[in-house]
Amino acid sequence: MRLPLEGLTVLALEQAVAAPFCTARLADAGARVIKIERPEGDFARGYDDVAKGQSSYFVWLNRGKESVVLNLASDEGNAEFRELVSQADILVQNLKPGALTRLGFPIEELRRTCPRLITLSISGYGDEGPLAARKAYDLLIQAESGLCSITGGAEELARVGVSIVDIATGQTAHAAILEAVIARSVSGEGADIRISMFDVMADWMTVPLLNHEGGKTPKRMGLRHPSIAPYGVFETRDGVSLLISIQSDREWASLCRHVLGDESAITDERFAINVVRVQNRPETDGLVARTFAANDAAALEAMLDGAAIAFARVNDTGALSSHPHLRRITVDTPEGPVSYPAPAAIFMGAPRSYGPVPGIGERPGI
Repeated sequence: MRLPLEGLTVLALEQAVAAPFCTARLADAGARVIKIERPEGDFARGYDDVAKGQSSYFVWLNRGKESVVLNLASDEGNAEFRELVSQADILVQNLKPGALTRLGFPIEELRRTCPRLITLSISGYGDEGPLAARKAYDLLIQAESGLCSITGGAEELARVGVSIVDIATGQTAHAAILEAVIARSVSGEGADIRISMFDVMADWMTVPLLNHEGGKTPKRMGLRHPSIAPYGVFETRDGVSLLISIQSDREWASLCRHVLGDESAITDERFAINVVRVQNRPETDGLVARTFAANDAAALEAMLDGAAIAFARVNDTGALSSHPHLRRITVDTPEGPVSYPAPAAIFMGAPRSYGPVPGIGERPGI
């Protein structure tokens, strides 16, 4: 079955995570992705060595691509890159702002020469503003955007445990490119798209920001929800951590009736509606905690399911590795096949295969 982006060529002048996340998804959908690397390769190749001696980041984010080694500062590399651009539909780059221009390839000039070209540039803080020239990486933007201020427990700020800024930026870039491809199919014109990591996280921080500006600055609450109660972790008698989520007063009533065995808490003025449950969180959580501490996990899970209450076990990566819902794909790499989680989107009736991860300068199938 033909993939949706077959026939499109993507030139990826990329390193690290955000841009490769975007272009890996384009490759999954059938685009030909040509990754430009320095002679020493994308520095993400050296992030770790846990995937058969290779970087987990690189193996995850570079399947299905070709690797071309170019020194863009040389006349030969410059000329070859210009030729590749002339054949491309999409150019994705995450060099420092202005670097492409200094190499002799201003975006404006590229698009004048190739009006159908879609260019997407990723930066830390955008092309303008007081921080435009500053280097930016995932954790730095987590800190600068205020994300760290609402992540962690009461005593200590924390990093979100995955590269959330890079991943969010890559997803934003992927969506923007698909919009531009659709628009080009109508108008025939390409697009010049600029995405900053800071803008992406500022957008994702809208709810905490509006709460702050509304006089309710969010606090770090660990595994509890700042504006819903009960919504947190409770320990069972046999030592299992269960996280429950009560989304409405109707669900609170069901929890009280079928799990807590305390119908009086449904109408108790301390607990009757979510706003007061949040105000009285210690009492609310205490009521739940006592019931959980008196029962084993299996019994509680059965009661929670029967009451239609949402819950989850607080798992670690070991539990994820053997989780019954974990779907996997296996990709070929220079050091052998590697298995890891499958992309989330399932196209029914159209199963996909995934291309190999290239070594430096490898162009599988060419």
